[in-house]
Amino acid sequence: MKLLVKAPAKINLSLDVLHKRPDGYHEVEMIMTTIDLADRVELCLLDENKIDIFSHNRFVPDDHRNLAYQAAQLLKERYQIKKGVSIAIEKNIPVAAGLAGGSSDAAATLRGLNKLWNIGLSLDELADLGAEIGSDVSFCVYGGTALAKGRGEKITELSSPPTSWIILAKPFVGVSTAEVYRRLDLNSMKHPNLQQMINGIECKDYHKVCENVGNVLEEVTLKLHPEVALIKDQMKRFGADAVLMSGSGPTVFGLVQHDSRMHRIYNGLRGFCDQVYAVRLLGERLSLD
Repeated sequence: MKLLVKAPAKINLSLDVLHKRPDGYHEVEMIMTTIDLADRVELCLLDENKIDIFSHNRFVPDDHRNLAYQAAQLLKERYQIKKGVSIAIEKNIPVAAGLAGGSSDAAATLRGLNKLWNIGLSLDELADLGAEIGSDVSFCVYGGTALAKGRGEKITELSSPPTSWIILAKPFVGVSTAEVYRRLDLNSMKHPNLQQMINGIECKDYHKVCENVGNVLEEVTLKLHPEVALIKDQMKRFGADAVLMSGSGPTVFGLVQHDSRMHRIYNGLRGFCDQVYAVRLLGERLSLD
């Protein structure tokens, strides 16, 4: 028996860091939304009690380091599942890009195995399990658009944002999320206006959304990796309505409503960056079906 599950990427429309917590994590407030760029996770039941991971992408680990593997292992241990599973991941989301590709693969695995193994958990219960795997997994279980607090696991559903194109550009650099957070100056950062972003989303006010994008991690990553700053500048110059880095980077995204401008930005960026995508916002919450 096989099951194919879609694992969409996310972007951060707003990302704020409030303080460092006693457990070593940072307290964050983020507004995230899913986009129409997705991995495909194929789950195949095995009679043998094991977990196999396959991917043609050489940057995707095929062992316990893979978050999808961890998701399957967690379900097996928590609910005494004696059957096995083969997990084949078709990667379309760039790896280590600030787009939650690994987290979304784990979330898709949780949703899919819940059905395949007939466990019968709700989305809320799956999201709670996801929080044990990684900070973004809870959001990716739900998908859609949400305000995430805590270390990212406290999720409040929001309306879908106004329709637009998203241009993504990922430079060929690696960003250490831990290093970005370590270098973050909590005393001097300029905090984005989270409430104004929520208002813009709820009112479907595209211009208000564009005016209130913000990411406190940008300043650190842009200093560490000038290539990211260059792509951001180019995207602005080509006419994106708003430009922001997603997560800790290095992917930069731009919002644009008009098809003609989307094509101009997309084609212009191809000269600066190998990995460029033009996709739509999804913004609608996923279901268990």
